[in-house]
Formats: sequence, structure tokens, C-alpha cells
Amino acid sequence: MNIGILMPKNHSAYNLFLRPGAIKALESLGTLTWNEGTYAPENIIPIINNSDIVVTGWGVPKLDENLLAQASKLKLIVHTGGSVAGLVSDYMFDRGIRVISGNNVYAESVAEGTVAYIMAALRRIPEFNTQMQNGNWVTLQAGVNRGLLDKTVGLLGFGAIARFLAPMLVPFRCKVQAYDPFVPDEIFDSLGVTRVASIEELFAANEIVSVHLPMQPETNNLINKKVLACMQDGALLINTARANCIVDEDLVAELKTGRISAVLDVYKQEPLPEGSPLRGMDNCILMPHHGGPTVDRSEYVTLSLAEDIKRFKAGEALLHEIPKEYAVKMTKES
Repeated sequence: MNIGILMPKNHSAYNLFLRPGAIKALESLGTLTWNEGTYAPENIIPIINNSDIVVTGWGVPKLDENLLAQASKLKLIVHTGGSVAGLVSDYMFDRGIRVISGNNVYAESVAEGTVAYIMAALRRIPEFNTQMQNGNWVTLQAGVNRGLLDKTVGLLGFGAIARFLAPMLVPFRCKVQAYDPFVPDEIFDSLGVTRVASIEELFAANEIVSVHLPMQPETNNLINKKVLACMQDGALLINTARANCIVDEDLVAELKTGRISAVLDVYKQEPLPEGSPLRGMDNCILMPHHGGPTVDRSEYVTLSLAEDIKRFKAGEALLHEIPKEYAVKMTKES
């Protein structure tokens, strides 16, 4: 079986995902052909045309009719990124070419990051560290902190990340609710999560609200002044998803009241501008879009996908397959 590696060797993703252990795993599955140039068509079309499987990464162009017209052997695309929205095409799916990606591995890592952000905010870890580094000692009475145990947590969106997050909250005895009108009841029930009927109900009922929405037109500005006003006094808002879903001006205004706090990992403009009104707020932890996946998971992505290639060769079900109906709803990678 011929496996074409479309990721150029000079691309930033190459050294993350194609480390020695990952290369060895792929070599055990077939004959590898390497892209010694760029993602330009003249470099990748010959590889695609001679491959049964191709391995792609961030920056790969859309695999449409122009690139796949002569790819009569190609059966599987293995994407080391998470979202496949930017690379898949109707032509690809119509040809019966399947696609797998690291989406589940990424989702689990983002869920882990969300727990870390919640804990850091509730226990005021960044603030207390700054005080200590500046030579101060914060007494328990002066530095009121909170914990995650027995909290109510609301998840806005119940896709892959939220479905990993919900079980992670079980050891903390959290009562978890979620709002997602597109997910069937059995998914909620299987994870012990209570469905709520509206965004407003979710924001009003929970001490912590974590956002897990894709970037789609229908998610734009869902979290506005009206929704934020529903939050309980002292509530915590976490956003590791996309910034398009929050009206920035409304969030800044609510944070300025001191009534709620937030941890933000994503922004409409990245890097966050120096003059952003979000900077300098004691009740808002700002992270530089590092919610996940952590760098140490990169090789694990490729190793997990290599296991799926084994399943593909054996005619078994694939654990990391992205069907067309899911692919079109994914956020395009930036």
C-alpha cells in the first residue's frame, strides 16, 4: 500500500506530527512517498495520483477535482489536524474517498484545558502567583477562592469537546447541563448530562458556563447583553471555542461591573491587540489560544491515526472518521 505524505518537510506541522516514532508507525503500514517541496499542485498531484492513502496537515489546499481528477487509487485521507472543513470537497466524498483526522485527540486535550482554566480561575491561581512574585502574602480571608467540587456547570454546545469534558467533571461531583438543539437525547443521557431548553436557561442555572460552539453563521453573537445578564452573581464564563459567538462590547461591559468573571482563550483578532479593553481586568484571565491540543499530543495524533489506517486495511470500523455531514459543520482551521 502506497502512503503519500503531503506535508512538506519544511512546514511547521512536519516536525510536530512526523516525529521518529510516528514515521516508524507509518512505515510499518506501507511504502511512504515524501513531499520535498511545498503544497503547490505540481508537488502534491503526483504523490496523490500514486497513493492509496495520503497524510495531510495544516495548510493543505482543498482536495477538489483539480487535485483528485487522476487519483484513481486514493481511498483514504489522513489529516493530522482536527477540522477537515478546509480540505474536503463534495467531489472527494462523491468519489467514495474517506477521511480521518485528529479531531477526537484534539477535543480531549481542549476538554482537559478547560478543566485547567476553570480551576485556575476559581482558585485565583494567576492572581495569587502574581501577588507572591511581587513579595506579598495573601491570607485566606483576603484572598477568597473557590473550588470545582459540587458546582453546577453548563455547556453551550455538546459536540466532541463537551462530550469529553462532561466525564472529566464527574470526579468533582458537578451537576452538568448542556444546550445543543442538534444533539439527540440519547447522547445527553449516555453521559448523564441534563438538556436545557434555551441558552438563557443554561446561563441562568449554572455557576460555570463553558462555551463549545463551532464558528458558523448561526453561532455569531449568540452570547449578548441579554444572555450575559442571565448569569448568576459570581458566575464564571469560559470560552475555548471561537470568539465569534460573543458580542465583545457586551462582555466587556458585564465584566466591568465585577458581577461575573471569565477565562478567554480565543479572540476575534489574534494576537489580541495591545489596547484591547479586555486587558487589565482582574476578573478576566486571558490565554493566547493555548487551550489545546498541547504540543506533547502531536505525535499521539499521528500514532492514533496510524492505528486507524490498520483498521482501514483490515476492513474494520474507523474510530477517527469524519463523515460528510459532520465535516461541513466543522470550523475551518486558521
